[in-house]
Amino acid sequence: MTSSPANPAQDPPSAPAPRGFTAELRDALSLRGILLIVGVFALQLGFVLSYIGAFHAPKPHHIPVAVVAPAEVSGEVVKQLNALENDPLDARAAATEKQARALILDRTVDAAILIDPKGTTDTLLVASAGGPAVSSTGQQIAQTIETDRHRQVTITDIRPPADSDGRGMSSFYLVMGWMVGGYMAATILGMAGGARPANLHRTVIRLGSLALYAIASGLGGAIIADPLLGALQGHFAQLWALGALIVFASAATTVAFQVLWGVIGVGVTVLLFVVLGNPSAGGAYPSVLLPPFWAAIGQWLPPGAGTTAVRNTVYFSANAIAQPLWVLAGYAVLGTAVAVAASALHLRRRQRLEDA
Repeated sequence: MTSSPANPAQDPPSAPAPRGFTAELRDALSLRGILLIVGVFALQLGFVLSYIGAFHAPKPHHIPVAVVAPAEVSGEVVKQLNALENDPLDARAAATEKQARALILDRTVDAAILIDPKGTTDTLLVASAGGPAVSSTGQQIAQTIETDRHRQVTITDIRPPADSDGRGMSSFYLVMGWMVGGYMAATILGMAGGARPANLHRTVIRLGSLALYAIASGLGGAIIADPLLGALQGHFAQLWALGALIVFASAATTVAFQVLWGVIGVGVTVLLFVVLGNPSAGGAYPSVLLPPFWAAIGQWLPPGAGTTAVRNTVYFSANAIAQPLWVLAGYAVLGTAVAVAASALHLRRRQRLEDA
């Protein structure tokens, strides 16, 4: 009896040859993956360094203060305040209490000291809605000065935050939510359609979609902050407009970084907006209490510009918001322009390579 030849189609497939651990490791951890992990590690340490560096030892630096005193002692008091160790105050004379109050409310100064020539009790005017940490620090310094001069001080808060806005932090948290929404939306679109859009039309479409998203985000944040929670009341339309600008500034800048550097652009966004932007924004501690580096960059980044614009709009009749608005508009316009220009440049390079 002869056996029939084996049918190759019925033979079970042979198992793949076992691979060594080194080969598997090489496939699992590519050079590009390792470099990205190293970048994340650097961002992580940068986050820790930036936040602890900004907040671990807040000290006053040139807090602007107005001094209202009789002409014969005004210069002496101003000189005494400006001579304090480590320059915590930047004092200037004001003619009247009315003028001092106006300087506080238009954000020229953060506090004012009213010297009573007929008694032994002076008054410190503060506006804690502009930053409770500054107010408390100013109070401590004023009390120290008055103690040295054997006088007493009373505190008058001429513009406190609303009862529903504990410690005046709602402006900061609202802006942080808008910022996160802006760069996360841009990042997700980059993940779904490629960090670098395939052509110029898709870049424009992506930016247009993010503009619509920004309008919706500004509206949503304004609804939550004003009618829903009542934390920032009475400025609904202004908050909506500011929110749309903040979100689009964040999103357009992120798109620009993605078009320029691909997935690394997301890391650059996190570095700029989170690692550097959040601790310098003036939320927990205003710039006059931060170390010089963070104080210098805070108002030139969207988180700080946005926080100042929202806070001053709600509590200080929109005084001193011109610079923050220009900063935010600059990020929105430049982000859009860079994204479009870089997309066009990448397209030209691709066509040249294909033609070569």
